[in-house]
Amino acid sequence: MRPSAISAKYMLIHEDKRPATLRYIMKNKEIIPAFLATLIIAGGVVLFCYQSAIFLPVVIALLLAYLFNPLVNVAEKLGLGRALAIVLVFCAVLAMLTAITTFYVFSIRGEFQNISINLPEYATRIYSYIPEWLKVWLGIETQEKVYQQINSALESMKGASADISKEFLLLFKKAFTSTLSFILALLGYVLTPIYLFYFLKDLHLIKRALLGLTPERYMQRFADKAREIDEILSAFVRGQLSVCAILAVLYSIGLYFIGIDLAIATGTLAGITFIIPYFGTIVGIALSMTLALLKFHDFLHPLLCLGWFSIVQGVEGSIITPRIVGEKIGLHPIVTILVLLIGGQLFGILGMLLAVPVTAVLKVGFLSLLDYYRSTSFFKGT
Repeated sequence: MRPSAISAKYMLIHEDKRPATLRYIMKNKEIIPAFLATLIIAGGVVLFCYQSAIFLPVVIALLLAYLFNPLVNVAEKLGLGRALAIVLVFCAVLAMLTAITTFYVFSIRGEFQNISINLPEYATRIYSYIPEWLKVWLGIETQEKVYQQINSALESMKGASADISKEFLLLFKKAFTSTLSFILALLGYVLTPIYLFYFLKDLHLIKRALLGLTPERYMQRFADKAREIDEILSAFVRGQLSVCAILAVLYSIGLYFIGIDLAIATGTLAGITFIIPYFGTIVGIALSMTLALLKFHDFLHPLLCLGWFSIVQGVEGSIITPRIVGEKIGLHPIVTILVLLIGGQLFGILGMLLAVPVTAVLKVGFLSLLDYYRSTSFFKGT
């Protein structure tokens, strides 16, 4: 047998031993770029999961870029340069945040002063709600014993302060074993405004570069899907934050007129935490009903709080969110709850924050695959 035939036979045997996926890729070399892109994306996801502390500021900056980009575009249309427009928007946002913070500081400080006056009465009412068997079990049958338990607990805390300090120092030392990782993570948050500046400055260039990597035969389809994803992210970031602000105002107004303490603080907290769908509503209902029960010791005012949150939630679902966010997200409530639970289980608060927009983006790809499947001969039966 000739050497060339032996070599060909060897190569054939060697090729047959390759994994089926590799053989398919080698026979269809046009899919190699897509395969490499998939590997790069998967590697990026894994890297983000293991280095989330470093990449989280970048994600925050990117979300803020979607929020502020329309304002920068408006300022740029007025004849300002892109960089100057970004600086102007930064200054305007900083001034607005300063004004809002000042208002809330003075308002909430007054609320805390009022509740501090009523705190002894609240403590007495909480004590009256405790069942007798639980008081005996805790050793607090009388209020004097409550004070004794508190004093003994404080004495124990003083005696254990040295041990606690020692344990804290050991924990602190262990936490900062990787000094470089901590410095890099901290530096990432300090650099968030810089990330945001360059995202706002070069966001259109990033989109153009990604579009330029797409094969010409898929250019239009990719552009359409990229535009759809961009609309979804823009709707979620700008729309959801607007909804949170409106809900914070509505919750605060209603709780203020109901008459509970910490009305503005509770309403604002419920509005802010609504960035995680449904979570803010649950927090607001639980906190407001507890405060109403402590102050009025009846069932009317807690029910008024529950009713107000129900009304606002109904208005949010039927009017506010459809008008502001629109139907871009388009996730069923059951799907939303499931992805929130899964995101929280896997990645904590960050996972809950990103669960809805990530799922909405994945929905675009899923619908594309569904359209492709319905166009196949297998589905049509031809």
